[in-house]
Amino acid sequence: MKIGKYQFKNKEEAKKKINALGTAIDEDGKEYPTHKHTIVNLGNIVLEVGEYDSEGEEIKSPILSEFWHVDVLWSDDQGHPYGWANKAVDIDGNGVHSFLGLDYNDFKIKE
Repeated sequence: MKIGKYQFKNKEEAKKKINALGTAIDEDGKEYPTHKHTIVNLGNIVLEVGEYDSEGEEIKSPILSEFWHVDVLWSDDQGHPYGWANKAVDIDGNGVHSFLGLDYNDFKIKE
């Protein structure tokens, strides 16, 4: 297993890339993945938390990333699949998400 962290221009670009990994349609017409990778759409992650008063009113808005973020636990030990390497980001630590306590630095794709 290997972990990859990626950023895309938007949700639609990420979905297109994820769907290219393989999908099928079930008897009810619902699309499902045919690959064995674990994919977590993190969306526009919070870069700086907002501030709120005691009543929950926003004092300062949070700052969100302009990119759509996706974490993938690849089911094999290969590198990034075709077309994914240029979307990869390398971070210090685990970031805002981790897989079952797996340390990103121990499982990241090293190229």
